[in-house]
Amino acid sequence: MAATATAQALDTRPAFPPPSIHARPVDRGAWIAAFRHVRDETESRAAPLSPEDQQIQSMPDASPTKWHRAHTTWFFEQFLLKERVPGYTVFDERFFYLFNSYYVQAGPRAPRISRGLVTRPTCDEVAAYRAHVDRAVAELIAGAPEGQLPEIAAIVEIGLHHEQQHQELMLTDILHAFAQNPLLPAYDEGWRWPALSQRPGQVALAGGVGQMGHAGEGFHFDNEEPRHDVLLRPVTLDRALVTNGEWLEFMQDGGYARPELWLSDGFVAAQTEGWEAPGYWRSQDGVWSSMTLAGLRPVDPSLPVTHVSYYEADAFARWAGRDLPTEAEWEAASDSLDAGFGHVWQWTRSAYGAYPGYRPLPGALGEYNGKFMVSQFVLRGSSVATPHGHSRPTYRNFFYPHQRWQFTGLRLSQYGA
Repeated sequence: MAATATAQALDTRPAFPPPSIHARPVDRGAWIAAFRHVRDETESRAAPLSPEDQQIQSMPDASPTKWHRAHTTWFFEQFLLKERVPGYTVFDERFFYLFNSYYVQAGPRAPRISRGLVTRPTCDEVAAYRAHVDRAVAELIAGAPEGQLPEIAAIVEIGLHHEQQHQELMLTDILHAFAQNPLLPAYDEGWRWPALSQRPGQVALAGGVGQMGHAGEGFHFDNEEPRHDVLLRPVTLDRALVTNGEWLEFMQDGGYARPELWLSDGFVAAQTEGWEAPGYWRSQDGVWSSMTLAGLRPVDPSLPVTHVSYYEADAFARWAGRDLPTEAEWEAASDSLDAGFGHVWQWTRSAYGAYPGYRPLPGALGEYNGKFMVSQFVLRGSSVATPHGHSRPTYRNFFYPHQRWQFTGLRLSQYGA
């Protein structure tokens, strides 16, 4: 295997996204640079947090920052280094139990709800774990025989996109934790919502037979394929996202207390959880503020509403006399939508299921998406927490209809307009 110095010498190419896995010859330097870029971004997102911050698990759906850092490292050790490096020295055998998430075929795992109880290893030990695996991966890419590089690059690529998913979770999970803290601490006091330009009006789809799903050689997860025909009805989609100001009108009209607007399960959830506003909103003397990554801030009526569940999005659409788009409609109109990416994930009314002819990846990696294709709804676009290079029109995010700790919002559609 090549020395670390060789890997470092190759690290002079563009960082991300990585080159095509179909390129020949494989550009080792570009792959090492992409790997380091993504791994560094994880550490950059963790940097504002104390060891105490990185330990907390504020609800079962969230995970500690320390766990995210370790789990994304486990991924490369489990699926790449153990399989591809003869004589590889495992950093700590116990970590395979602690930091597996849901890969049943990869072995037993610690209960998800107990991740916050794993005070050891420490943050420093997790940093050492990351450094150990980072060196080994760079050396593998730099020194592997040419014939093995395509398969190595394919695993590295899915590992990088997997880590980017966890980078987004790191921000949404710590925001939830900080929102439970009476001090309402800021993750980053300088954080601001990105510039937003939204035009009035609608995008019209004529209807007919279209296609959806990923095509071409660029990276995509297995749930984005195969590309297939879909029947689209004539429909219009709003160019703009629903804003906080519009949501305030819904609230002032009693939207949360009107059962005729809600799905039955949604109304039960709203009543049980005491929902009166989007997640992280709180009222003092009649003025609404929201917990953000910069701490508590006044609600800006011009910004997209976020931290709303599917149940809330569906109720709002019914209140407005409109619909939520299907994921096929969203994808077909995506080139013409304002703020489609980089602001909020947008609920669609499509259940998360397999495309016709879908087959999961072989082995444990086949558990990545396919086994979750039930009881959830699809969101499209990307959010303010999504890392650069991790969005595309065919990307299928998915959550349960009651969940709202993510940056989730909506845009409306209408038939027969």
